[in-house]
Amino acid sequence: MNSRLRAQVVIVGGGPVGMLLAAELGDYGVSTVLLEARASVSERPKASVVHARALQGLVRRGYFGEMVPRGAAAGVVEAPFRFAGIPGLSICAPASEPGPVLRRPQADLERLFERRARAAGVRVLRGHRVSEVAQDREGVRVAAVGPLGRVECTARYVVGADGGRSTVRDLAGIPARAYGATASGLAGVVTLEDPEDLPSGWHSTPRGWTVVRHMPGAGTHVKTLDCSGAHPDRRLEPTAAELRAELARITGKEIAFREPRWLSRFSDFAQLACSYRFGKVFLAGDAAHMHFPVGAQGLSTGLQDALNLGWKLAYVVRRLAPEGLLDTYDAERRPVAGRVIDNTRAQLALMRRGPDTEALQALFAGVVAADRVSRHLSDLISGQDVVLPRRTRQSSPWEGRFLQNVSLRTAGGRRDVIALLRAGRPLLLVFGEADGSHLAQARHWSQVVSTVRAEPTPRIPCEALLVRPDGYVAWACAPGGDRLQDVLELYFGACPGRPVQQPAVAAGAGALS
Repeated sequence: MNSRLRAQVVIVGGGPVGMLLAAELGDYGVSTVLLEARASVSERPKASVVHARALQGLVRRGYFGEMVPRGAAAGVVEAPFRFAGIPGLSICAPASEPGPVLRRPQADLERLFERRARAAGVRVLRGHRVSEVAQDREGVRVAAVGPLGRVECTARYVVGADGGRSTVRDLAGIPARAYGATASGLAGVVTLEDPEDLPSGWHSTPRGWTVVRHMPGAGTHVKTLDCSGAHPDRRLEPTAAELRAELARITGKEIAFREPRWLSRFSDFAQLACSYRFGKVFLAGDAAHMHFPVGAQGLSTGLQDALNLGWKLAYVVRRLAPEGLLDTYDAERRPVAGRVIDNTRAQLALMRRGPDTEALQALFAGVVAADRVSRHLSDLISGQDVVLPRRTRQSSPWEGRFLQNVSLRTAGGRRDVIALLRAGRPLLLVFGEADGSHLAQARHWSQVVSTVRAEPTPRIPCEALLVRPDGYVAWACAPGGDRLQDVLELYFGACPGRPVQQPAVAAGAGALS
């Protein structure tokens, strides 16, 4: 049985990145189909940490609102973390934001995003494995095989969020720079005969590392790491006997366990797509970037890909922004992933055993301890050091920086930045403007941009700011800087407000309408 579907965007891959992107597009009223090879959400333990910048972006889109502090909180909040296995790092975030770290199983995030995607009208097709991806001047065609036969989808764009072995990336012919594996690791959930044999936490011996997390009622999640070399066949399925032998070798004692499940193999193999856009094909998450899983940065990096790409695709599909806006996705997100690859490779270098690395570890222990003042490592791991490349000719120091949550006094009462961005529209904040010039310039883009007039505040010493839906500043009023009108035209085109054509299939309620 063959089925034909039409949509504006097809997403391949229903992990947290693909599901979040689908939810975003659905919220914007974009007709979206998601194809996922798995029949259901996998309960296999995977990533479980969302770092500060990704969490800050999610709350601006209406997720985890219960974590946003009430009132004008000041100062910072800290959460303990490790750098290269070295304890003492504190991940810091402003007290006005939801927190420095969210610990939530990946499966829970997938379910949360899928519920929102389906509620917004996204068509989620599970059990469908993609076999063809082709693009031409009109759009893309994606073919998949599912439980009821072949499904063929035509759309304007396709996004591959289908993991490190991305079918979309391969079929589209997008090259990637690869970094060969130099270490090997095993992971699995077991039931220890004696929990005292493996205490929770990170443990290093001259032969490698173990990372242990006891999960009450669910067993013990165990990881081993051998830094001496790569496994000869990283695609070979691991066995309980191999895990048992590796634990004994690294710890120097026999570890008795039963009921092994969800065994997997990992390494420091890394790759970065040479472009996140190839015509009408986009990549996100592990399909675009992979790295050594230290510092729990992969999930957060992928979620920020989705938050960056979602509003841009929606605005272009709905003809509220020019096609060129989509080129900024690669320019903004690929350098971030490159830095993650670099810092995870550096962390692995510190985790290797030997006289030289022991000296480096001792040195970095002091660096980690001093980071509470500099926050260099904290911001690096949590993504809060990201400044986007500037697009304007005469930019201000605000451009490209993330606008932290601030409580503002508006005509409608006290509102904070998080609440004002929740509609998913760009936000023009005007502070005590007397002549109304900024409001006049923005009037022609009223279908695209929300405008809020607020009382001046010392926390934002600026006359006016244009904030993107993902929380980053696109423009700020500055002496000799670009006019607001020019920046609005750069982002959203010279002729905004054209009517949106109805999609071929029903879409969810749009945040832009």
